[in-house]
Amino acid sequence: MRDDTPEEDHRVRLSRTFDEDAELYDRARPGYPPRMFDDLGEVAGTGPGCRVLEVGAGTGKATVPLAARGCRITAVEPGTGMAAVARRNLARFPAVDIVRADFESWPLPGEPFDVVLAATAFHWIDPAVRMTKAADALRPGGTLAVVATQHVAGGSDAFFIEVQDCYERFDPATPPGLRLPAEDDVDASEHEAETARSGRYGPVDCRRYAWDLTYTTAQYLDVLQTYSGHRALPASARRRLLESIAELIDGRYGGRITKRYLTELRTAHTRRDNTRSSRS
Repeated sequence: MRDDTPEEDHRVRLSRTFDEDAELYDRARPGYPPRMFDDLGEVAGTGPGCRVLEVGAGTGKATVPLAARGCRITAVEPGTGMAAVARRNLARFPAVDIVRADFESWPLPGEPFDVVLAATAFHWIDPAVRMTKAADALRPGGTLAVVATQHVAGGSDAFFIEVQDCYERFDPATPPGLRLPAEDDVDASEHEAETARSGRYGPVDCRRYAWDLTYTTAQYLDVLQTYSGHRALPASARRRLLESIAELIDGRYGGRITKRYLTELRTAHTRRDNTRSSRS
């Protein structure tokens, strides 16, 4: 259920920007650390025959590694273009079904799932229903696995300080002097609190993976153009922003910069008395 507030409308509009160029998203966006999938297997049993519901599957960045491990996956993706690319990427896995739908309105099947996974997508789902509906989709003792991707200090630190001048010039929403957080300053407290408020899960376990990725100028501009905030800018402002960033990378960093990512795997098991709510 959506409440149609301006904040809600803004969230929905931003969430739809990814579908504007699904091929670019698939080419430019990084995947996830292999160790995360190893840990997910340990925590949630994501191996042969495990029934997984993936919410906001995108083009299959997390779906492909799980399918390769033998999971039976229903992947729900609201974007038509994103779902089409995901079907192509998952074509060799007969146990994967790509469903083009909004999770909020998608009718849950009768058989519950072992795992509900949202990889860099949970924040796009209506907060009024996401915890409850995920629990409704799971068997008792099943696992909600939420993957969060954070951009943190590290890599080409000086570049990420200097580039803020570009954003302040061309994106008026940029807070002055904005800096990337340190890894230790990132926490899962809001997610933990939301999980607890739902009353449907046990405690949240959070595992973290910091990793660096080096980009050429062209590669970095490509990944920036997959971010909702960049895509939402007026075309002229976005063009000038990207041009200024390219000039900075080429002129001061030799055409190559390194970005540090922090991936968090947040898991919680449904309570043993887990039963579907009347809204499912």
